[in-house]
Amino acid sequence: MEVVPLKIMISGAPASGKGTQCEFIKSKYGLVHIAAGDLLRAEIASGSENGKRAKEYMEKGELVPDEIVVMMVKHRLIQMDVQENGWLLDGYPRSVSQATALEELHIRPDLFILLDVSEEILVERVVGRRLDPVTGKIYHLKYSPPENEEIAARLTQRFDDTEEKVKLRLVTYHKNLESVISIYNDVIVKVDGSLPKEEVFERIDAILSALRQKKLKTESTSSVAAGVAH
Repeated sequence: MEVVPLKIMISGAPASGKGTQCEFIKSKYGLVHIAAGDLLRAEIASGSENGKRAKEYMEKGELVPDEIVVMMVKHRLIQMDVQENGWLLDGYPRSVSQATALEELHIRPDLFILLDVSEEILVERVVGRRLDPVTGKIYHLKYSPPENEEIAARLTQRFDDTEEKVKLRLVTYHKNLESVISIYNDVIVKVDGSLPKEEVFERIDAILSALRQKKLKTESTSSVAAGVAH
């Protein structure tokens, strides 16, 4: 299958299933998965100029300024593996200033996937989550309960997996999302994230497959036109 480098952004509230969908997309389409948090940690670990600057802010307990993170994203997007395989930008940009900075660098997606899940379902997903401190595995009391009583007895709940905390996180997420959406209105596609994860991916897969075909067609038309011009 011919590789057509797609440029995809994906956004979703906490517990929308974004991580799972990123895995599915990466596995089928070979896109390079880029999450700003991972990028930040990698740059700090490598001791790069941007990493050193970011570390200074973090050591003071301050947020790393947008321009530093945007430059990290830019540098990652021009690497050869990304140029060849395309990119999947996960949960970034999160604010209108980050989106605007990317626009100024002419970094724009072919598609912005928004996982749409009602607050009621998101809260239920988060509040029912439990962690097995022994294996590190995440369970859900309703959707993926523990295999036996022994595991059930030792499960713990993360301190911020409460209804009150998740509702606060959702308020922040929606407030930021509204401003970001305005920039990507023409390339946004909403996918119902409340469905089972396989069904959610079926929908995303159909959208990405159509996009890839469209890009293939455009590229072959342009190369034919270029050939004619010569």
